[in-house]
Amino acid sequence: MFGRGKTYRPNLFARLFLRTQWRLVIDASRPDAVKLTTEIDVLLPCFDLTSIHTSRGLLWHTIEVRSKTRTHRLEGLTAGGADDLSNRLLDFVNKHLGATIEGDRERLSAVDQAIAAVTSEARQYLAHSDIGAAINRVAGPAANALAHPLFDPARVPPKLAALLPKNLSMLTDPNKRRQYNEDFVVKELAGYDRFFSELAGLSLSLQQREACIRLEDSNLLVASAGSGKTATMVAKVAYVLDKRIHAPEEILVLAFNANAAAELRQRLARQLGVGVGELRCRVTTFHALGLSIIKEVRGKPPQLAEWIENASAEARFLDTLIKAEIEKDEEFRRLWIEMLTLFPTASSGDEIIDAAEDEQRYREARASGAKATLQSLSKKTVRSLQERKIANWLWVHSIDFEYEKQFEYLDENEEAKYLTPDFYYPSIDTYHEHFAINQDGTSPFEGYVDLAVAKRKAMEEAQAKFFETSSAMESQDILLDELENQLTRRGVEPRPRDYAEIAKALEPTVIQRYHNIVSICIKHIRASGLTLEMLLERAKTLRDPNRAKRFAKVIWHITECYSRDLDAAGRIDFDSMIADAVADIELGRYRSPYSLILVDEFQDISESRSKLIKALRYQKQHTKVFAVGDDWQSIYRFSGSDVTIFTEFEKNFGTSWVGRLEQTYRSNQFIAEAAARFVQQNPAQLKKTVHSSRPALPQSIRVVPITIRRDKPDLQNACLTMLSRLNEFAELRSADWQTNEKPKLTVLLLARYNRTIPRIIDDWKFSHIEVKGLTFHRSKGLEADYTLLLDVTEGEYGVPSMIQDDELLHLVVPRPEIFPYAEERRLFYVALTRASRGVFILSSKGNPSRYIGELEKVATGGLRYETVDGVMLQKCKRCETGFMVERRGQNDNKFLGCSRFPSCRETTSTGEVAQLH
Repeated sequence: MFGRGKTYRPNLFARLFLRTQWRLVIDASRPDAVKLTTEIDVLLPCFDLTSIHTSRGLLWHTIEVRSKTRTHRLEGLTAGGADDLSNRLLDFVNKHLGATIEGDRERLSAVDQAIAAVTSEARQYLAHSDIGAAINRVAGPAANALAHPLFDPARVPPKLAALLPKNLSMLTDPNKRRQYNEDFVVKELAGYDRFFSELAGLSLSLQQREACIRLEDSNLLVASAGSGKTATMVAKVAYVLDKRIHAPEEILVLAFNANAAAELRQRLARQLGVGVGELRCRVTTFHALGLSIIKEVRGKPPQLAEWIENASAEARFLDTLIKAEIEKDEEFRRLWIEMLTLFPTASSGDEIIDAAEDEQRYREARASGAKATLQSLSKKTVRSLQERKIANWLWVHSIDFEYEKQFEYLDENEEAKYLTPDFYYPSIDTYHEHFAINQDGTSPFEGYVDLAVAKRKAMEEAQAKFFETSSAMESQDILLDELENQLTRRGVEPRPRDYAEIAKALEPTVIQRYHNIVSICIKHIRASGLTLEMLLERAKTLRDPNRAKRFAKVIWHITECYSRDLDAAGRIDFDSMIADAVADIELGRYRSPYSLILVDEFQDISESRSKLIKALRYQKQHTKVFAVGDDWQSIYRFSGSDVTIFTEFEKNFGTSWVGRLEQTYRSNQFIAEAAARFVQQNPAQLKKTVHSSRPALPQSIRVVPITIRRDKPDLQNACLTMLSRLNEFAELRSADWQTNEKPKLTVLLLARYNRTIPRIIDDWKFSHIEVKGLTFHRSKGLEADYTLLLDVTEGEYGVPSMIQDDELLHLVVPRPEIFPYAEERRLFYVALTRASRGVFILSSKGNPSRYIGELEKVATGGLRYETVDGVMLQKCKRCETGFMVERRGQNDNKFLGCSRFPSCRETTSTGEVAQLH
């Protein structure tokens, strides 16, 4: 029976939100188990516990306590509370293990001999679990205690520690096992030199060979673009099979899509000298594995949702669901329309300024005389985000207004003066001024408060009908309520427009962007078990809490409807499939046969997939995980991936070996080095020094500034000119590269969005180059001789894309990235590293991407700037952002002026023709 003991439970804050409350009692009067109470009381015997792991979530810390039969998640702890409970549990378990060892001390010599035997053989790399497996071969409770995954000699009394077997130091002394393994790796590299030199006609690099030999319980291989990670995975399987460390049926290789799984399957079969159908290792995707587990447990496969493997079908399903809820639910209709029309982006005051560089660009635009106008739904242009919000609200509610209608008044000298108040309502002859004044009475603009006082005084003296609103009201989320009150008091009745009319007036990208965000958030909410209360609490911490609060209600409503429709149809989606498979494993309904799990493209791991790996790993004792990926290429957050699972690998999977593949066989050294320095500007990315097997081609990243008008084929024409130039060069130098196997050089046209790629690309035919157009995302894993990166320009849909880093995602992502546009930076890195010979960046003359300036600073010797015809251009020395482009003076004289005129007025004279590599 349990006495009072020490009791743990969620903190008071968490208890307000958790669906299931829990209480854990650690009581010395029952030294062999702890008691966990949820809906029922459960005894957790110390010997059944296999893992105690702490994770940080959106609002609190969670301890995962794994036992042989299931996983218990103790949510709702502070960081200090989680540390205290974790340490108390480990101390309690080790006290019981120590007592068990003490009572069976006569068997310790047999344990010592078992460890000595496995180390003296020196036939394989020894992980912590390998020592445990050797101990497990000894009968008796002492051996079971010593081999327990939570056994820690530092937590047992010194008197008992002195009795422990001498050879147990292979477990207790990290340096001793490390030295054994270092010696083993050196010996194995020599012994397997021929094996690693003749793998499928390839000779592996030293880093690849070491990665094959290393076999800790948890392993992460941090690869580089084009570094041969697939070859390493194939070689790893071939090596462990040759050593007979694992049987083929015990090896599971997980890929993220069917094509990658098929390639791995074919390469493995070829390496092992068997047909694909004869391969006994399991090579599959996460979803196929989840499906097979459910089928094995329940006797039949689950019914998948119709849209499960079709992104456009999912988009149509969500669109139908949202439209149906708009018709049925008035509150949802109001919130959804507000999101689309009033909160299309986050606001942080009068203007949206995301970072110092954004602010600088904004200031320059204002300094150059630009009005920085924004178009409202009424087609009237306004000067700030808050004014656009007001204008959109007025249009949505069918209220007629004029923007900045001139108002005449007489000053004290009876002279006519003029004001332009922001809004005028002709039906009631009333003016409305929206002042950019904060709650403390200040304004971000110099002299603005005095100007506001003067405007107010003039309106009062002229006895004009007038009211005002302010930024202070917006920060308190009462701006639109106040506006409605002011208008209704004056006899104006808002008449909301029909949703179809509103949707037609919106830019299609606004609805599409929210659909994308909704799709991402549904995945995270369902996978993480988030509640509306959690989302609302998280919303308070974002930059624009008013917007986030509304979206939290919207996304919760949509997620509930989504889940309801799935249940009603008796179907599941991918996230349900993986979650159900995890439950089957953790509850012991499925028994894993796998003792080695290899994971490809680990940078794209999601929380749900991570749980699946852990469930398999912890269910079968001594199972090892070998993950391979490149965090610099983590670009699938929209499908639920979380790059921090990769960058914080040890926190998620325990003590690990982390290796690197730093030699690339694709890009030449100039591209590889510049791209690596560029992506590592984000300090959260893991560090690597990339070396190429191809020597550097100086200035093989070139910037081509062009005029880009959205209604003209400027980009298409520039592409055609560049491709013709490349084709001529390829023909001229064909003797240097052309073979029967390679009749043409390959060129990829890459763009951030599919709509940027010229539609007539398939009609272009060239004699010496083969051309293909893809988005940055779809180019991942591909390579070409040359790439043309299209429209690398600033803007909402530019590079970086401003719409993809929406802070609303922070409502659901457990560990949001702090670095601005972190995923966009990685995506641009992917685009840069597709080429072996050269990269051409086509950018707007007047508004080049910030990434071009960054590349200029990190590329050895800098970038080359040239026209589409190859005439060299100079970078502007004054602003360091624009390019010197040809202009004509008053007498038709040619000169070079900064492309960012009038923001920058630098001028100079003309250039030479660039040579291709």
